[in-house]
Amino acid sequence: MPNFIASNIKKINFPSTRDGVSFLKIARGRKVDFILTSVKNETFFITIKPKNDKFVIKGEKLTRPAKIGLLQKSLEIFRDEFCSGIIKNAIKFNKNSLLENIGIIKNSDEALIYLKNAKKVAIEIGFGSGRHLLFRAKNNPDMLFIGVEIYKPAIEQVAKLALKQGISNLILLNCDARNFLSLIDSNLVDLLYIHFPVPWDDAPHRRVISDEILTEIQRVLKFDAKFELRSDSREFVDFSLSKILNLDGVEVLVFKDRDIEISSKYEDRWKRQNKNIYDVIFTNKIVSDKILKNDEFDFTPISPHSIRQNFRNQTYKFNDFFIHFEEFYEFSCDEVMIKLSFGSFDMSESCFIKFTKNRCEYFLTKPSKSEINFKAHKKIEEILNQWQMM
Repeated sequence: MPNFIASNIKKINFPSTRDGVSFLKIARGRKVDFILTSVKNETFFITIKPKNDKFVIKGEKLTRPAKIGLLQKSLEIFRDEFCSGIIKNAIKFNKNSLLENIGIIKNSDEALIYLKNAKKVAIEIGFGSGRHLLFRAKNNPDMLFIGVEIYKPAIEQVAKLALKQGISNLILLNCDARNFLSLIDSNLVDLLYIHFPVPWDDAPHRRVISDEILTEIQRVLKFDAKFELRSDSREFVDFSLSKILNLDGVEVLVFKDRDIEISSKYEDRWKRQNKNIYDVIFTNKIVSDKILKNDEFDFTPISPHSIRQNFRNQTYKFNDFFIHFEEFYEFSCDEVMIKLSFGSFDMSESCFIKFTKNRCEYFLTKPSKSEINFKAHKKIEEILNQWQMM
């Protein structure tokens, strides 16, 4: 994550715009402050964290933009305009790189538009070096390929390779795949790949494969569409197969040491070590219901004053989910925000909720539209309404 450390921060008159970057307002918290920042249709937070007699300034993890160059540019301008006594500088903004990659790296909303307009769609979750993803995209120009990767350097590297190879039917996303899948309408995807994920044989609860994500994968797949899992870990494959067999309406094939047209760098390594490679492929045989509408994750208005008076760092645990109210932030007396995490015990996520006199809403990031998150959302709404009446 790009960042820098400064001895001093000047007084800022909000909003302030420099070279296309707008610093809109500040949310003050107990431990860190957030600068709401906007550039090229992306809105995110820059964090300011006091540390001894210095300030650490960097992008906020939940809201960081898909295009890392936008964050780098914003930090560079903030540093030059409002900070002095720079002690450490870990920003490497390359203007040309940002302009080159901007057409391939998208945010979730942009990717959804392309996905809905495409006749054929393939998604690869955790594409790593991109060798498999780039090969498939280059050899199937009539199909839209979407690569989802949480590791940001991989996004930048694969974007450069795609441009070099002249691949135009490819979109890259830097986000949690579970969140992106939850936004996709049902029955839209033709192929979905997960190749060589971390098997986590020593920590199964951290595995990418779970009942929840498999349910989402099946929901987004068209009738007769396929999901392909490839791994060198027999323990992980057995675990995944047991989860897949919990699904209704699937036809399952299992292969051992199957050769495919393209080999990943991990697969090359395992083959040199004479390790077995396993494939589990299921074909979807159901038509899924539509996902929950956005308005089912809305709130009734809650007064900022009631949030300010009643907020506490506390956790609520229920049978199959939890809610943790983490932090409180204040933009002004009439506009406040909280950070919270919630969801199932093995697949949680974090969000911000912003409160004004007339509105209460998830801010900048929205929760995955899973059944368990909807249950948590309704309980959050119930707790907030209790605060309103106190």
